[in-house]
Amino acid sequence: MFCIANKKNDLLINEQIKAGSVLVIGPNGEQVGVKPLKDALVLASYAGLDLVLMNSNGNPPVCKIMDYNKYRYEKNKKEKENLKRQKANMSETKEFRLSPVIDVGDFETKINQVTKYLKKGAKIKVTIRFKGRQMAHTELGVDVMMKFADRLSDISTITDEPKLDGRTMTMMLAPKK
Repeated sequence: MFCIANKKNDLLINEQIKAGSVLVIGPNGEQVGVKPLKDALVLASYAGLDLVLMNSNGNPPVCKIMDYNKYRYEKNKKEKENLKRQKANMSETKEFRLSPVIDVGDFETKINQVTKYLKKGAKIKVTIRFKGRQMAHTELGVDVMMKFADRLSDISTITDEPKLDGRTMTMMLAPKK
């Protein structure tokens, strides 16, 4: 078998193993026993497979007879699959700021921008920052946010209701599945 690799996360194979004797596990998972390294290499070559050092910290070190290239291929395939799942779970979050006294034109522009991101699958964080005397009328901010959510109700759902935290009110929207 031919394999050019020795990255940090790769395992030692065949002649790269530097142990006197090893515990050998067969290709089907059965324990062959403790063998001298030369005998283990002969067993692996008779099977047409590689001798792979699985655990160097064991006493004796544990080696398995397997097709190393196939093992690496399947390991890479699993890692890519896990990465895909991770990316799907970590969808992008976009933040949009509104004002409690927002004008109709600005409101429509924000709706159009948010619609594009919701269609792409991004989550939306809507914030309103209250300035000065606006703090006395936080209900205006709730009204603006609810109108915003109502306009987008056909493509999104409210995941977090509007909450006031200091001078900032936030609400989360997520795309409908």
